[in-house]
Amino acid sequence: MVFFNPGFKAPQNRSGRVPPGQSVVKSWPVLTYGPTPHIDAEKWRLAIDGLVEKPVEFTWAEFNKLPKTRLKTDIHCVTRWSRLDMEWEGVSLDNLIDLAGGLKRDAHYLIAASYGGYTTNLPVEDVMNGQALIATHADNEPLTPEHGGPARLFVPHLYFWKSAKYVNQLTFTDHDRPGFWEINGYHNYGDPWREERYDTDFF
Repeated sequence: MVFFNPGFKAPQNRSGRVPPGQSVVKSWPVLTYGPTPHIDAEKWRLAIDGLVEKPVEFTWAEFNKLPKTRLKTDIHCVTRWSRLDMEWEGVSLDNLIDLAGGLKRDAHYLIAASYGGYTTNLPVEDVMNGQALIATHADNEPLTPEHGGPARLFVPHLYFWKSAKYVNQLTFTDHDRPGFWEINGYHNYGDPWREERYDTDFF
């Protein structure tokens, strides 16, 4: 089963479609820190744990039986490119949270971890209510390893480093825990419309 979502719209006080400082590209640049992992789908796992009522783990086969959501939306990279009208498919985080029995009351942050040890941090309110997927397809094609395949976090309203590639664990916590790029000079939140690129950028 596939559900359709028309995508995300900027709040009314944000004019236009492209955030400040961004340039629209037609291609999809590949930006990865370190070597690109090639993950065997038979060995891939996704764990949902931390402050959830019922921690769960999915194999690739189990994950692909879950209902899918499709989004048509734009993405914005901190390196100043934007790509418009991309079509994405994956499993919504709302669905995954439900399968984990829901969040405990003091779950305020999500720490997303990837194969290779990379992590990034997000407030819980930024990954619920249709705002985020674990994506497996972009523009009707399976995600390649260079773009985070077989599955990546997808949170398009924030700079794209927050959409962690090669995701394998979603941990909900009661406190913030900055990830790889956040402790290496990037902004802790990453709102493209406020140009929150680096930890010295404040609106």
